[in-house]
Amino acid sequence: MGSPDLESHAPLVREAALESRPPRRNLGLLLLGPLVASLLALVYFLGDKPGSSQGLGSSSGSDEDEFPWTDRMLKWHHTAFHFQPPRNFMSDPSGPIYYRGWYHFFYQHNTNAAYWGHIAWGHAATPDLLNWVHLPVAVYPDHWYDIEGDWTGSVAALPDGRVVMLFTGGVGAVGNELAQVVNVAWAADPDDPLLTRWVKQEGNPVLVSPPGIGLKDFRDPNPAWYDSSSSTWYVLVGSKNDSLSHTGIALVYTTTDFLSYTLLPGILHSVDIVGMWECTDLYPVSVSGPSTHLGLENSVPPGENVKHVLKAGLNDEWHDYYAIGTYDREGNKWTPDDESLDVGIGLRYDWGKFYASRTFYDPVKRRRVLWGYVGETDTRSVDVQKGWASVEGLPRTVLFDVKTGSNLLTWPAEEVESLRSSSKNFSNIAIAAGSTVHLDVEDANQLDIEAEFVIKKEELELAIQADVNYNCSTSDGASQRGLLGPFGLLVLANQDLSEQTATYFYVGRGTDGSLQTHLCQDELRSSKANQITKRVVGHTVPVLDDETLTLRILVDHSIVESYAQGGRASTTSRVYPTQAIYEDAKVFLFNNATGATVIAKSVKIWQMSPTSNRSHGYPGSQAL
Repeated sequence: MGSPDLESHAPLVREAALESRPPRRNLGLLLLGPLVASLLALVYFLGDKPGSSQGLGSSSGSDEDEFPWTDRMLKWHHTAFHFQPPRNFMSDPSGPIYYRGWYHFFYQHNTNAAYWGHIAWGHAATPDLLNWVHLPVAVYPDHWYDIEGDWTGSVAALPDGRVVMLFTGGVGAVGNELAQVVNVAWAADPDDPLLTRWVKQEGNPVLVSPPGIGLKDFRDPNPAWYDSSSSTWYVLVGSKNDSLSHTGIALVYTTTDFLSYTLLPGILHSVDIVGMWECTDLYPVSVSGPSTHLGLENSVPPGENVKHVLKAGLNDEWHDYYAIGTYDREGNKWTPDDESLDVGIGLRYDWGKFYASRTFYDPVKRRRVLWGYVGETDTRSVDVQKGWASVEGLPRTVLFDVKTGSNLLTWPAEEVESLRSSSKNFSNIAIAAGSTVHLDVEDANQLDIEAEFVIKKEELELAIQADVNYNCSTSDGASQRGLLGPFGLLVLANQDLSEQTATYFYVGRGTDGSLQTHLCQDELRSSKANQITKRVVGHTVPVLDDETLTLRILVDHSIVESYAQGGRASTTSRVYPTQAIYEDAKVFLFNNATGATVIAKSVKIWQMSPTSNRSHGYPGSQAL
């Protein structure tokens, strides 16, 4: 099949009106009809549109109800070792790539304000995944084919030395419709290791939605596979069908020059009910060898010891789901190993605030690196007051979990450990049921914590109570008491514990006698401020026989990232304490179980140094 009917679409997208600018994340809602579209427009023009820097489910009440934030509090919210631009709004990571000694990172960026709007591609580079040079904005929305915004996409270094950028362009409105197209830009000087200048292709757009796909349901191109034998790139595009089944789908195009494309017959994969797929990703993982095995380069074919991960962001719920399966390139099919764990209904990289992730292969350390953005859960007015919104999660490595054989491990990249400075070690602390233990840690605002917990074997054996219905998100969090949990750590806590963020395990015994362990993070008492989304997030985590329960928690002011069992499960929270800040931030162990004494076998706590962020000084860099 040849390229889609670009000529028949082109008149529509060229006639697009420029007045209506709903955010990309909510385009699918327009399918619900004119009434919903009108309501969305009203919300948008009132200045509090969904999809802004507030994040999913955040409050938006009137200014007079706003918590009286002080400059001292808001200054504390700024992170010290997580990536964020110098000012204003950021969101989806785009085009991560290693190029001539630099790791490059692009991202959706409003250069003018601390909320969604007029999205361009911000650009930064780092030699070590930690310390950043902020570079000129790569592309701005300045043509008819991207006037509504330059949205998520990818970057690839080609064998002939050129560097290509594929990005989603927002075209504008045709009635109540918006069109999304795929555009191309090229690095103006491939010999520049910082790739500071980009030139858009004259023939843009290079792709529009094919027949049967809505004009607005076509985005986030990703050249996920390269076949050197035919010099062919395979490009994923996320979409959904127009039927009542609300099916998320991934389309695949082939190209040899990034100017002309062939849509492969059929679809790569689809899942009913889950809704629009965006920010799709496809990459290989090795399923053999020790847990320290290396990542695989994108174009490794399936084989006896290789599986392929398919990932999609679900914009109906703003979560990233992945599944492990087999990729048939010739048949253009990806098949999950376990249909009950298919994309959108099974596993997630992170069970908290984490979205629009992208991976790339690092040829230097032969690993796969994962980036995901972490939005705000406060209000737009607070973001405007502090002058910025959203951060990037720490870079993570991705490996197949050879011990369970059913999930991935995501873990902070090894470079993060280089930020550790002074440390304190605690060991064999017995935490009685219903008690807390203060850990003497100075300056508890930037921490890396590793902890191991055990429950006495005899107490486990006595726990015969069935607790099969426990769920982190529907529970009362750390205050809900069960026989074998919750227990863990309280971070960003004040002395009287009226503010705290709890990261904990909750262990239940099923009716079949088996134990089931949950990793949860309780934000309900993370701040005394109102108009903040506060939830309990988390999920079950596999724990094998004779394994201790392990936690790693990274605290960086307004973000808490937690990992259990070496990265089998993780959860990320944005939190905004009003009192547990600066010298008043403290760390506690706690055990709210009713029937078990928990032993903190080992707790190691490191202070974390800040990373450096500087402007390169190129013309235009101050626009960041």
